[in-house]
Amino acid sequence: MRIAQFSDSFLPIVDGVGRVVFNYANTIAEKGHESYVVAPLADIGYRGGCKFDLIDYQGMRLKNRQYKLGIPLIDMHFLARINKTRLDVIHAHSPVTAGQFAAGFSQKRGIPLVGTFHSKYREDILEATGMSMIAAVGTKLVVDFYEKCDEVWTVSASAAETLRSYGFRGKIIVMPNGADMPAVNPDDRERAARAFALGNETVFLFVGQQDWKKNIEKILLAAAILKRRGFAFKLVFAGQGPHAEEIKKRAGQLGLDGRMVYTGHISDSAMLAGLYQCADLFVFPSLYDTAGLVVLEAAAFGTPSVVVRGSSAAEPIRDGENGFLCENDELDLAHILEKAVADKETLRAVGGRAALTLPRTWDDVVDRALARYSALLEIKKKSARD
Repeated sequence: MRIAQFSDSFLPIVDGVGRVVFNYANTIAEKGHESYVVAPLADIGYRGGCKFDLIDYQGMRLKNRQYKLGIPLIDMHFLARINKTRLDVIHAHSPVTAGQFAAGFSQKRGIPLVGTFHSKYREDILEATGMSMIAAVGTKLVVDFYEKCDEVWTVSASAAETLRSYGFRGKIIVMPNGADMPAVNPDDRERAARAFALGNETVFLFVGQQDWKKNIEKILLAAAILKRRGFAFKLVFAGQGPHAEEIKKRAGQLGLDGRMVYTGHISDSAMLAGLYQCADLFVFPSLYDTAGLVVLEAAAFGTPSVVVRGSSAAEPIRDGENGFLCENDELDLAHILEKAVADKETLRAVGGRAALTLPRTWDDVVDRALARYSALLEIKKKSARD
């Protein structure tokens, strides 16, 4: 099959959707299919060296955002390339410009269209505009997009509930994300520990966008509570984002400067692997995310997570068995963090069970996706014959 992943974000932007798209495209290519990624131009360096072909288009930089707003319809070079590309299936990972182009292209060519719902778009629009009326209109456009798809996937059961709350009434298939299953290399841990001056103290780690919507305030407030109690730790924030400087300022106000480590964007996968290994606990209290991809990645290294009870990331977590649950409250988060690391033997056991029970390989995920693609393609072919 010839399969294209359409996305509004891609490397070198290291967000969840971009990494999901990369893993779909890469694994599909490894399985012998023609694989493409269609996304806004971000960095020419990612055009080569991949197992898939990148078909990119021009975009406009968004103010205070790491993303670009793609403008495919006015990029003549892109249009010439995409119109010459023969595709069997299109998989759109966004309902915005990439998804809108994908919907039009699939309809024109008679190609089956899969749409994955990744993000809480209504909340994103409301945050960006501050206007509920615009958020309502934007949400309707999101639903309209998914109604055009031949099949709709979500990355978790709670994400399906969110899409339903927006007004979507069609069939939804829950297609969880995978996670890389790396060979754990102690040298990576030692290199990360040296690079970021991580010693014998407890290490709490957060990996993701430096954005308040990730509930980062709760992490900082819980850390401040632990500091007042005299608890020795380092809190590592890995990633970039629109609120990175505000987060540093807030940490300073809370007296956390001596406890914080800011790594910025990490493109070196071995260094990130080392950080996961250095961490005693992965702290991810996000209520925004529709799936906890980073929780799965941490688990692959035997690092258990603390997540908020009832969140999407909490769906696969059994409290005290393969992770830890807390309330959406800094006092309870601080209590769980302190309690979890107090018993190192139990902590290691929980991490071991996390590694065994949480990650799904991308190989398995893509096998299931390919079966769905193939079924949709047959349905489309049969419909054309009839």
